[in-house]
Amino acid sequence: MKRYSQALLPIPQGTFHLCAYAESEEEKMPHLALFSTEMDLSKPVNVRIHSECLTGDLFGSKRCDCGEQLDTSLKIISETNGLLIYLRQEGRGIGLIQKLNAYQLQDKGLNTIDANLHLGFGVDDRNFDEAIEILKDIGITQVNLLTNNPEKIKAFEGSGIELVERIPLIINARQENEGYLDVKKNILGHLF
Repeated sequence: MKRYSQALLPIPQGTFHLCAYAESEEEKMPHLALFSTEMDLSKPVNVRIHSECLTGDLFGSKRCDCGEQLDTSLKIISETNGLLIYLRQEGRGIGLIQKLNAYQLQDKGLNTIDANLHLGFGVDDRNFDEAIEILKDIGITQVNLLTNNPEKIKAFEGSGIELVERIPLIINARQENEGYLDVKKNILGHLF
């Protein structure tokens, strides 16, 4: 995987570099790195590794907390000159079509884990190795990681990048995602 393109991107939170990473230049859905033009690599950088969630990130779905985590992270990286990695791993790595199939099963009473397993997938089919590659390409050696996910913390073990601090992303539960957040906390071990 390598960086194929980079451009300045002004968004409401500030002006950032946006870089596209992929295996080939023909990739239509590359991973993205969005980072402050003022980022200081001599100290720990606030980093969010965010897996794509079209329903939450774009449409503001209340079934999950993904969109709210993305918004909160963008505010933090804007204020602290940090970095956001946007990994194309929709639906914990199962893709959008299967994620919608999992939603149908959840509407019939299965939780998010059981729905994925029922469809023949793992509990979480994501991989964070590519995020580590992106951080190394940018030259980041120390991070403060914005996450509640222990698997993202484990991704730094033996990576050569020092995880200095974990910054929790606390999103208030609502009726529509209370069960989802409960599964994340009590079954997946997310740190709230």
